[in-house]
Amino acid sequence: MAAAVSLNNVDVAFRLADGGTYRAVAQASLTVADGEFVAIVGPTGCGKSTLLNIAAGLLAPFSGGVEIYDAGLSGLNRQAGYLFQADALFPWKTAADNVAIGLEIAGIAASEARARAQQWLSRVGLGTFGDRYPHMLSGGQRKRVGLAQVLIRNPKILLMDEPFGPLDAQTRQIMGNLLLDLWSADKKAVLFVTHDLEEAIALSDRVVIMSAGPAARIIGDWKVPLARPRDIAEIKLDKAFHDLHREIWQVLRAEVIKGYAQTEAA
Repeated sequence: MAAAVSLNNVDVAFRLADGGTYRAVAQASLTVADGEFVAIVGPTGCGKSTLLNIAAGLLAPFSGGVEIYDAGLSGLNRQAGYLFQADALFPWKTAADNVAIGLEIAGIAASEARARAQQWLSRVGLGTFGDRYPHMLSGGQRKRVGLAQVLIRNPKILLMDEPFGPLDAQTRQIMGNLLLDLWSADKKAVLFVTHDLEEAIALSDRVVIMSAGPAARIIGDWKVPLARPRDIAEIKLDKAFHDLHREIWQVLRAEVIKGYAQTEAA
């Protein structure tokens, strides 16, 4: 079976104002199988979101290759849905209209798009909130709308950049369980960026660790030996969860300290 996402020896470099070059990511290779949930964790500024943007086709690598289901990627990845950390909702549109807009842009009739949007709002627990505007919703509710907005298009690949970062701990747990429930229905390939190692282990099939930058590299790749289905609160009590957390943290801790030191020096 073809891999959903393959990054092959990807280098990412940016031109600086003084004419120099900043090498953000070096020789990164990562494969996400169809139906696999992979989390990327690393220090601030290590290039996690950069790899996500490469997979989305929003950024071209300086060198190396990107393949989506064995086809080279040039331009936007039309098989992926992208959930950003910041809300991507139009403030002048209701929740239902925000969810429906992706279908309408694709040429679906407004009435059908609205009906399907209402179905998705029900699936994320907001069936009675369709006529509310974003400012009338809590942070967690807006994230639910954003998730429905992405999933209504039925992408094969789901790219998620710290999607639950701004939420409080309890809401993050609720959103994590909701994501797992939705993912288990059709097992999309997921590439999930987070700073939270516990969140990464609780959600994913594999946890990938990146080094501190510049020239950040992938320095670890662990399979998560935890049975599914999972409840995030309960799985964190499992001995296997703590053993894996301890093992990964021994590698990640040094990179977090290094990244923090670089931030302080800057």
